[in-house]
Amino acid sequence: MLTLLLFGIEVCIALFVHDGFIRPYLGDVLVVMLIYCFVKTFVKVAVPKAALGVLLFSFGIEFLQYANIIETLGLQDNKLARTVIGTSFAWEDLVAYVAGILLVIAVEKRVTRNRLE
Repeated sequence: MLTLLLFGIEVCIALFVHDGFIRPYLGDVLVVMLIYCFVKTFVKVAVPKAALGVLLFSFGIEFLQYANIIETLGLQDNKLARTVIGTSFAWEDLVAYVAGILLVIAVEKRVTRNRLE
């Protein structure tokens, strides 16, 4: 359910929010949380491994943006590809991804601790 909720929020941000904070920063924090939830829905993997995998994947996508992958693949006119993959590298995005993963880890620790009590 959380995966679907985060996906819905991300779609709304992509379609309706055109500001200087929510879309570029909060959206990036939420996207790593979305990917993490998606992975954990289908794969039984420990929290640290899933979190690190999602973070590395996100960093990889960001560096593909740096390498202009959209243009290389000839997708510069494809709005969906431009929205999903992104078109411009930003160091701030990497910070947002780390923040999102740290939030995921904190929530997972809290949930685990509450289950044990």
